[in-house]
Formats: sequence, C-alpha cells, structure tokens
Amino acid sequence: MELTLVTGATGAQGGAVAHLLLDRGHPVRALTRNPESLAAHRLHAAGAEVAQGDFDDPATLKEALHGVRSVFAVTTPFGTDPDTEVRQGIALVDAAHEADHIVFTSASNADRRTGIPHFDSKHRIEEHLTSGNVPWTILGPAAFIDDKFGEWTLSGLRRGALALPMPSDRALHLVAVADIAAVAVLALEQPDRFAGTRLDLAGEALTPAKMADILTTATGRPIHHHQPPLEVVERHSSDLAAMFRYFAEVGTDIDLPALHAALPEITWHSYADITRTVPWSELL
Repeated sequence: MELTLVTGATGAQGGAVAHLLLDRGHPVRALTRNPESLAAHRLHAAGAEVAQGDFDDPATLKEALHGVRSVFAVTTPFGTDPDTEVRQGIALVDAAHEADHIVFTSASNADRRTGIPHFDSKHRIEEHLTSGNVPWTILGPAAFIDDKFGEWTLSGLRRGALALPMPSDRALHLVAVADIAAVAVLALEQPDRFAGTRLDLAGEALTPAKMADILTTATGRPIHHHQPPLEVVERHSSDLAAMFRYFAEVGTDIDLPALHAALPEITWHSYADITRTVPWSELL
C-alpha cells in the first residue's frame, strides 16, 4: 500500500489507525494541528511522517495530501460545532480529489436522519463524499467502549454506580477503538473489496445492567446502574442528550452475526475485554 494520510492522528481513532498501519509496514503521514504534542512525537518515533495541517487552511491540506493515494478521515464537532465539522469535512474531501480511496468514519445510523447533531453533521459529509468521484468507504462505529471510563463515569463508580442515561434493560451497541482501526486498515489495504461500502460497526450489544455486572467483576466492588435524567445531560450537552434519547427510544439495529461473518479477519473486543485493561486500583 502506498502512502496514507491519517487525519485526527493524535486522537483515539486516527491514532489507532496510524499505529496499526505502521505496525503492518505501511507508510503513514499523520496530520495534526500540533506536531509538538506527545502523541505526535510518539507517532514520529513509531515511523510516521508528521505533518502540520488544519482543515480550515487549504494550503496545509494540499501540502499534506501531496503524494498521498489513500486517506483515513475522521471529523468531530466537539470543540467547535456541527456546522464547522461539516465545513471542515467537506474541505478535506475536496482537497483529496486526487486520492484513490477515502475511508471516512462517521457514526452508526448517521444515515438515518437521527436528529442527533453530531450524527447529522457526519451524514452531510457522507453525502458530499459519496457524490464525488473518489472511491470511498464509510464506517459507522457504534458507541465507543474505550471512552466510557472517563472522570464522569469514575466519579459514579467510586460511589458504586454506573451512570448511563438509558433504561437498565435497553441494549446499546458497543465497539472498541482497536476494532474500528482494524476494519479501517483492512479497508485501506483492500480498497476493491470495500469501495462503495457503508458498514455500521459493533462488537456486541449490552444493557446497562449487564455493563454494571461486568464492572462489578472487573473492579471487585458492587456496581449498579443509575439512569441520570436526560435533563441533567441536557445541561451539559444538548447533543449528547439527543444521542441518548435516540439510543433509548429508537436504538441502532446492527446485525452482529452478519457483520462479523462478513469480516472474519476482525477479532472483536468485548466490553469485558476493555474493562480488564483499566487500572481500577489506581482510579477508584
């Protein structure tokens, strides 16, 4: 595989993709706004070419894309807003018009007009990407497992509660970042197999009650599920409140057996797998 540009390379998804590409012997150009960050230095040490760039600066995008044949693209509205995400995503797609393949990570069900701001913004980028001439693959990850153990969750776990604003018996599709990266790299390595394909990704579906049971085993202390009112989430983020309302009332409908059969190369990580990697004794 020829040179791949990885955007969001110092973030969770982009970083996982960049490191996996490097581990598999592929040349990587890692795009970041801050080449001096610790994550950027780690990528450079691992063998990546680190390029400074900004989606709002066409000149830096053009330079970063020089000589590139494939692109891993990830966008986010967090830190800005959904309209900015759309503008930046379209700018990247337009700048990559000479690429042979773009793999874009969106969100599961983003193509269903969910009404969730950060899903709908990704769908607008999807529409622009699929209307162009560059072969594309779209991945729609379900809820990330890996980001479920931040300070908000930890503060609850210290009190014995898993705070998740969903009914205890409502299953939620989940996916590990490592598995998103594995599918993305597979698509980059086999463009003919994946071009023109949109795949929603999940390793499993668990209820909050089951997650609490798994955390009880992992942490060694009793954990129960607590459902904060959506009004509390709304005060923090109307976007996230809309997402959890959608998950509770509509939900995602990923056919896990069919997905996993279609991707036999992927070893899916479970929620329990990820909880076993967390240093609970240092955090709780």
